[in-house]
Order: sequence, then C-alpha cells, then structure tokens
Amino acid sequence: MSNTDIATTVGTLLPFLRRYARALTGSQTTGDKFAAATLEAVLEDGTVLTNATDPRVGLFHALHLVWASAGAPLGEPDTRFSAIAQAHMAKLTPNSREALLLKVIEGFTMTEVAEIMQINMDEAQHLITIAATEMESAIAGRVMVIEDEAIIAMDISAIVREMGHRITAVARTRTEAVAVARANKPDLILADIQLADKSSGIDAVNDILAQFADIPVIFITAFPERLLTGNKPEPAFLITKPYSEDQIRSAVSQAMFFSSTETLNV
Repeated sequence: MSNTDIATTVGTLLPFLRRYARALTGSQTTGDKFAAATLEAVLEDGTVLTNATDPRVGLFHALHLVWASAGAPLGEPDTRFSAIAQAHMAKLTPNSREALLLKVIEGFTMTEVAEIMQINMDEAQHLITIAATEMESAIAGRVMVIEDEAIIAMDISAIVREMGHRITAVARTRTEAVAVARANKPDLILADIQLADKSSGIDAVNDILAQFADIPVIFITAFPERLLTGNKPEPAFLITKPYSEDQIRSAVSQAMFFSSTETLNV
C-alpha cells in the first residue's frame, strides 16, 4: 500500500477513529490527541495496516498500541460529564468497555475485536457480556425521543422501556422538542437529524442544551461523518442508521452510565 493509499484510507476512517478514541479516553481533547498520534504512527509505518486482515482493523489496533504504550490513560475531563464518565469507567471490569465499543458501536466482528485487542474470541465475547451487564443494570432514567418517523419512534421507545427507562415524550419537530424538554427535563435525549417539518434535530438539541447543558444526547443518523467533524458541540454518542437493537441498548446504557445526574435512579 502506497503512502497515498494509506493517507486516503486513513482519511476515510478518521471520523470513526476519533469517535472511538473519544469514548475510549472519556475526553474529546485527549481522544483527538491519541487519534492524531495514531495517524502519525501509521503514516510513518504503514505495515500496521497492511499486516492486518483489514485496514480498518489495523488502524484501530494501532490506536490501541499507542494508547497502551502511554499507560491507557483517561483524559482530562472536558466537561462535568467527562469527570463523571471517568469515575464510572474506573469501576468497570478492565478491557470490557473497549470490547463493547468495538463490537456494538463501531461494528467490528468478534474476530476483528479479538484481533484489535490481541485477545482470543472467547475472551472478547466474555468482556462484551460483562460490559453490557455492568452498564445496563447500573442506572435507570428519563428519556426523550426526537424522531419524526412514527414506527422508528415506537421501536426506539420500546427498546428503551424494556431497559427499564421511562419515555418522557416523543417529539416530531424542533419546536415541539424544545417545548417538551422545557416542561419535563429528560436525563437523556435520542435525536434524529431530519425532522418532520424539515427542521433539524441538531438545532433542536442545541436549543435544549442552551437551557440544560447537562443532558447527554445520542444522535441517530445515516450520515455520521457529518457530525464527526471535530467542531463543538460534537456528539459523544452516535448511532448509524440502519441501527440495531444492540446499538441502541449499548449507547443508552453508556450515556446513562457515564452521564448520570441527580435525577437518575441509581
């Protein structure tokens, strides 16, 4: 693979590497630093990509190598949520969350998770099971859904309720979302991007966060790269359409686990 090919491949995968690095360290700033260090290492020695079964696997493995060589640190908290996230991460079984993020959020196969983390498949599966259990059973709270497609809204709401959370409202437009959030502040928001009246779910969320800065948000979109630009605000939790139930459950569990407020039932 030539340097030009490596640069092109890395450029395509960079938004997702940044998403993972941020989740891995609990800090956007620190995550971006490790992503940048990974890019430097890969551009200096591209064999980490060519020796892997897939360039994407090789890139994420390179991030793990860079992160581990630094002592697998958590970052300096960017926000109050980052501080909470780091406190909660310290309580998790070591390596379990990395495996869960790689499998459920980043979409790697079990074989690929094992290759990235340099463990066997049985261990990878065991870690994922532990992480899912530790996160999902930790906290229950109030969730608002911003989604204009009725069937999708019903599906998401059903998944969230089955997890033990309460749906405070389902909003179809920006104006409705802001109003219901003001009337009944949620602990978590799941938001689509394109809403019924052609308004933006991003704008709706920004309006809500202008009133309540401490609400975690999960965006659901067919174009995740449009939200992973490096500009703030940038989502910590992002699900790609078409989504799976496991992705919803994992993202909700992590958002609740890492961003709990005084209103959550711990």
